[in-house]
Amino acid sequence: MHATPEINAAPAIPPEAGADHSATIAAPQHPKLPGVTERATLGFHITNVLAIVVPFTGLVVAIALAWGFGFTWTHLVMLLGTYLFSAIGITVGYHRLFTHRSFETYRPVKLAFALMGSMAVEGPLLKWVATHRRHHQHSDDVGDPHSPHHHGNTVLGTLRGLWHAHAGWIFRPDAPGLYRYVADLYPDKLLRRISVLFPLWVAVSMLIPAVVGGLVHMSWTGALLGFIWGGLVRVFLIHHVTWSINSVCHLWGTRPFRSHDESRNNPILGYIGLGEGWHNNHHAFPTSARHGLRWWEFDASYLVIRGLELCGLAWRVKVPSAAALSAKLR
Repeated sequence: MHATPEINAAPAIPPEAGADHSATIAAPQHPKLPGVTERATLGFHITNVLAIVVPFTGLVVAIALAWGFGFTWTHLVMLLGTYLFSAIGITVGYHRLFTHRSFETYRPVKLAFALMGSMAVEGPLLKWVATHRRHHQHSDDVGDPHSPHHHGNTVLGTLRGLWHAHAGWIFRPDAPGLYRYVADLYPDKLLRRISVLFPLWVAVSMLIPAVVGGLVHMSWTGALLGFIWGGLVRVFLIHHVTWSINSVCHLWGTRPFRSHDESRNNPILGYIGLGEGWHNNHHAFPTSARHGLRWWEFDASYLVIRGLELCGLAWRVKVPSAAALSAKLR
């Protein structure tokens, strides 16, 4: 583990993400990113409704099917395994590697994390990174895509803000010019291709547990249960844990470090979110590969990064120094 005192001054997004890179690519204008919608069409709303309703419906169906016989150790292992696989793709890959560049690794490892994150069904890689960088640039300010703090101070306003931060923001058009937030990643043709093929990775993430379930039980019922537990229920859990970081972790929790927003550390989400719930820590030190900055703040995602480092597969792992931590304590 390498302490980096300068991490305290590192920007939440790379400097080039806010620059005009139109001259460095073939297209004369900023291209549109895969999955970005700057106008709320009927298809846009239908897609987002399905993304929220279908996994929840899958959970309801799973409970009905599992009553008395449909949930076994096999399904538990499948659910936890697919959850960890795709969630780590988000927390380590999409978030800490691609968005904040908190460590460096070999290209095959980057591509693996890009695919794993895509299988979490949270959107194409480049759009996810661009939206999250925008969130950090405008955290809890007017330009934040999913702040819960712009709907009034009443109980109703708080509930509206909670809904907006949790899932409501998904139904709104994307901000124009998201390309500029990923001008450092866009020139990579393979990363662009992975983003464009996002629907394929979604299908693969659903197909694999169905095939495994069918082969384990040698039945179509086994395939259906594999699809439900390792597919729909897994996506439901990942979505709501991730959305809770946006909503809950900007409303309830502790704020041990100074930051320019309302980010909070929430212990429950710190554990089930694989370390992402130590959100105040993250906003205070956005490029840190480690979000659980104190010994009791368990950070499963950082353990993955640390494991890669010990195996020689990760380097330049950014972690704030003791002096940097002390300087930002409240």
